[in-house]
Amino acid sequence: MATHELNAGNFEETIKNHPLVFIDFWATWCGPCRAFGPIYEAASESHDDIWFTKVDIDQEQGLAQAAGIQAVPTLIIIKNGEVVFKNAGALRESDLEELIGKVTEPAA
Repeated sequence: MATHELNAGNFEETIKNHPLVFIDFWATWCGPCRAFGPIYEAASESHDDIWFTKVDIDQEQGLAQAAGIQAVPTLIIIKNGEVVFKNAGALRESDLEELIGKVTEPAA
């Protein structure tokens, strides 16, 4: 599965229809975003149970503002309609995989 474009028009439907949504807020001019992009894309290919999305903050300024984005890249994870993770900064592949493991493990 590849990443999906997320925008103001499909945000609510996406959150409602997918129990686990990863959102990468990024910008074309952002060096760390360009470094994180392939890592994020690779993760989307190997985790079919997660809906991976991307938001270009320059194209979706209202959505970025509503999400409180102050730096890019910022990763937000929404599980069952609730934000369970929000962090600015590019992640290494190992850190992203560890995070995926944590949010996908069943609740105790």
